[in-house]
Amino acid sequence: MAEDVILRFNEVTFEYSYNKPLLDEASFSIRKKAKITLMGQNGAGKSTIFNLIQGKLKPKKGMVSITNDASIGTAAQTLDRADFDLTLEKYFAKAFKQVPANLKSRISKVMEAVNLNIPFERKVGEMSGGQQARLLLAFALIQDPDILLLDEPTNNLDQAGIDHLITFLIMYEKTVLVISHDADFLNCFTDGVIYLDVHTHKIESYNGDYYTVVAEIANRIERERMENARAQKLILDRKEKVNFFANKGGKMRKLAKKLKDETEELEDSMVDVRKEDKTIRDFEIEAQNIIGDVVKIQSILTFHNHQAVPKKVDLAIKKRMHVLISGHNGVGKSTFLKNLVAGKAKGAEITKEVRVGYYSQDFSQLNFDQTVFDSLVQAMQSSEEMLKEETMRSIAAGFLITGNLMGSKIKDLSEGQKGLLSFARLVLLKPGLLILDEPTNHINFRHIPVIAEAINNYEGAMIMVSHMSDFVKDIKIDQIIDLSK
Repeated sequence: MAEDVILRFNEVTFEYSYNKPLLDEASFSIRKKAKITLMGQNGAGKSTIFNLIQGKLKPKKGMVSITNDASIGTAAQTLDRADFDLTLEKYFAKAFKQVPANLKSRISKVMEAVNLNIPFERKVGEMSGGQQARLLLAFALIQDPDILLLDEPTNNLDQAGIDHLITFLIMYEKTVLVISHDADFLNCFTDGVIYLDVHTHKIESYNGDYYTVVAEIANRIERERMENARAQKLILDRKEKVNFFANKGGKMRKLAKKLKDETEELEDSMVDVRKEDKTIRDFEIEAQNIIGDVVKIQSILTFHNHQAVPKKVDLAIKKRMHVLISGHNGVGKSTFLKNLVAGKAKGAEITKEVRVGYYSQDFSQLNFDQTVFDSLVQAMQSSEEMLKEETMRSIAAGFLITGNLMGSKIKDLSEGQKGLLSFARLVLLKPGLLILDEPTNHINFRHIPVIAEAINNYEGAMIMVSHMSDFVKDIKIDQIIDLSK
């Protein structure tokens, strides 16, 4: 029934100022209490849909309608860096125009809902990636929204965190709209999919669980391809006849004209078949030649029940040695990697002449105010070999970073584009040590096998943190350091 609809897009058209159309007369509706996946290829406009719902963007044409001014809560992909120095309590206070008297009580309630146990005085920037992911969800929930928007909510979560989130969403009695690349996660609770076509800029709605809808879309694409193939064969046949009859006189020339008109109608009726996402090219991260120890680790500071506990390790990492650091969210994995890169890790040290290629889960290794071009040049200049600009651009293009992005500020890139830029920088840097903190976060699933192969073939020393078991199993790991034990 129409009164059950809480959100409606009515022939919405949107494009950015640089005349890049994203949505063309897009229409869909979402009912109250529905759990919907927003699905589409890279650049199709999923985040734009969220911004239109929140009112941060306005459509060029059409209307976005929210029934009875339903409230909206958004769990963003990442924390704003400007909030890093806020305590937990001050961070949650930002969710309200007028801070409620029972703020601490409300914080405790939503923290319990997302299975997060952190002291109120802890600064949010000091939390692990998994804790921050839970915090972002709690920030949305404390507003008690009628519509909950989740953007890649499983990033940085360990399996226990993902399982808890799935249980929460199944039990949640309000409307949820989710963007995620985690198919297994989506299939557990989704009852419908809104599909954005990056080529036609149209939107289609499907009912059913995630895997059923994906199969339905794949079958539809195959049918479109077959119909187009038949039409193409008929068009070629008609064109040959047009050419033959056009050279004849009288009635034959009229027949040629008739066949030509019919051929043009056939060409106009061909379906604009959806194409698969572009996948990044195969790539290689060349290693700086380091003889001897690259990293020495005697101990790692871990955190258990909010208490710092040193863990004895006594490990020397050399060239071609790949080490995985594992453990539950909040145990100290990312903190160790960050301190190691900064030279502040007590009990661990990187050999001085080693070039470090660092992939941070929050992209803190990137200068958000730099342009993409300047960031790539900086990485190139840090390596031993100064490459030509066209070589740098070719490497970047392999990661789908083309000329139209070169002048963009890094802060204006999508999270997925920041991830691909980070890998392009690693290729240009040619590091002796790779330090990878959740390198699959925000990355399209099509790119992950290519990245796994490049990391597996890397011949330098490597330290990695990843909760994605399917990714880790494809990489040769020489030693695992479990910080939970």
